[in-house]
Amino acid sequence: MDAATRAELIAQYRAGAAEVDAAIAEARALGPEALDRRPAPTEWSARQVVHHLADSETMSATRIRRLIADDDPVLIQGYDEPVWATRLHYDRPIEGSLELVRAVRAATADLLDSMTEADWARRGTHSESGPYSADDWLEIYAAHCHDHANQIRSAARVDGR
Repeated sequence: MDAATRAELIAQYRAGAAEVDAAIAEARALGPEALDRRPAPTEWSARQVVHHLADSETMSATRIRRLIADDDPVLIQGYDEPVWATRLHYDRPIEGSLELVRAVRAATADLLDSMTEADWARRGTHSESGPYSADDWLEIYAAHCHDHANQIRSAARVDGR
């Protein structure tokens, strides 16, 4: 990946938590019930998406750190998101999870800014997707919060308001 593309993706990554905050503010403006609207019985509410983001962002932060710090790491498998949503009580208040997303994103963005070309060249293996690099990680997670912010907006407006 060239330096300009990487810089754009890092900027997108850094802006992700603010995008989630904006989506939550929009959802809250629709009324207190908006956080719990579900587009369909099997789809997540805005509240559940926020908790998913907190869990996913902490997992992703561990992955990039292992890629940089460990030699040839095997990165942990994915996780059963619906099971986590149930067992980790995704119906709870969202403030702590929002704070976690903000903190993890800020700390990881600072790490990304300090990475050298040697750091970016490091590789590992993802237990589900195979060979995995820091650039692969960045391509996946740069848009992650933005994608879920759109999901939050959609879920909150499910009744057409």
